[in-house]
Amino acid sequence: MKKERRDQYLPGTIAVSFPIAAAASRRQLTIFELYLNIAKLMGMIRCKKCGQVHAIAKSGLVRGKQRYYCKDCHIYFTLQPKSPRAPRPGHITTILDIAKALNISKSTVSRALQEHTDIKKETREAVVKMAGKLDYQPNLLAKSLVKSKSNTIGIIVPEFVNYFFPTVIMSAQKVASEAGYNVIICQSQESVKTEIANTKVLLASRVEGVIISMTRETSDFDHFKAFRRHGIPMVFFNRICEKITASRVMVNDYEGAYNAVEHLIANGYRRIAHIGGPPNLRLSQNRINGYLDALKAHKLPSYARWIVHHDLTAADAIAGAKKLLSLKSPPDAIFCVNDPAAIQTLLYAKSKGIKVPDQLGIVGFSDDPISSIIEPQLTTVKQPVSEMGQIAMRILLDQIKEGPGPHKPVHKKLLTHLIVRQSSVRAKLLQDVNP
Repeated sequence: MKKERRDQYLPGTIAVSFPIAAAASRRQLTIFELYLNIAKLMGMIRCKKCGQVHAIAKSGLVRGKQRYYCKDCHIYFTLQPKSPRAPRPGHITTILDIAKALNISKSTVSRALQEHTDIKKETREAVVKMAGKLDYQPNLLAKSLVKSKSNTIGIIVPEFVNYFFPTVIMSAQKVASEAGYNVIICQSQESVKTEIANTKVLLASRVEGVIISMTRETSDFDHFKAFRRHGIPMVFFNRICEKITASRVMVNDYEGAYNAVEHLIANGYRRIAHIGGPPNLRLSQNRINGYLDALKAHKLPSYARWIVHHDLTAADAIAGAKKLLSLKSPPDAIFCVNDPAAIQTLLYAKSKGIKVPDQLGIVGFSDDPISSIIEPQLTTVKQPVSEMGQIAMRILLDQIKEGPGPHKPVHKKLLTHLIVRQSSVRAKLLQDVNP
């Protein structure tokens, strides 16, 4: 028969296994030793004089540090906070790290960071100072979950290549910042697939509103409708969506194009062609309509072969210019949908020995900074780019204040201004203007 094993213990001892021990084997500890080990394991406070933990009580804060009182020794004491360690790679500092460094509670740190009036000035200053040392950054997403308000706005643009969209973003971001909002900027790279992914990112980030300019590929708008289903206001600018009931900010593209073509006519050009943008974009449609109506008003012909559309890339603009200038009866002027296309047209014409403006007049649209430094300087239709960003953001902020949608759409159409430079004024006419 197997003998039953019975461990023999000394009086006043207990058998226990501690994970903090050097070895996992069972050892005998006195009750006092066990108590101290448990106190250490649980982070209990020990009296500096007697070493006991059972008689310790909190007794307020002194200079931002927790003070303790030992009921056995009748002494008050504070613990020296550990020197804060630099955050280890990959670790994001939390309020728990600050609390441990200062030996105070998480709730005290949280209230101090939120400037609650029940936190003493000394404590608040100590918390803020430690937060700086530990490079603490508040979790904005967590705050938005608690308050249902993220104070974040999304901006979706199709590209950063040209000056137009960065300028709109900077002016919009300035207005948002002054109102206390952060901005998440998404670039679609003229890809509708990326644009759809951007909308999902902004929805997951719980943005309170979004400003949008579509890609040249966008023809289905279901991904934008997701914002409306969540009660998130939208403001479209420049490249707008007319199939969604939403606010929009754009320039008077039709009038700008009409004035540009009328200027070419006034300078003696008669065979005027057009390099347009993607046909699905409203701004392309408005500018080509302005071009056609100006020709019609002055009883000048318009031919399908004199109109080419391009995908808003430099290579396609050059291809369009090459096609037009290779015609048996080439145009003597070209009105382009934007300045990047006009600049590429001008450079191509010069490379072929075509004199601008004597043999070919060129007018662009948008007043890109390059248009004033290229040789010859480019005549262009100036649009208020910064104002467009500011107005779009102000409309959006007003709708955010109104609360969840639906929101009454606001439509703003800004005026353009023709800037006459060398590329569209023939030498004799230029002498007449500047004798």
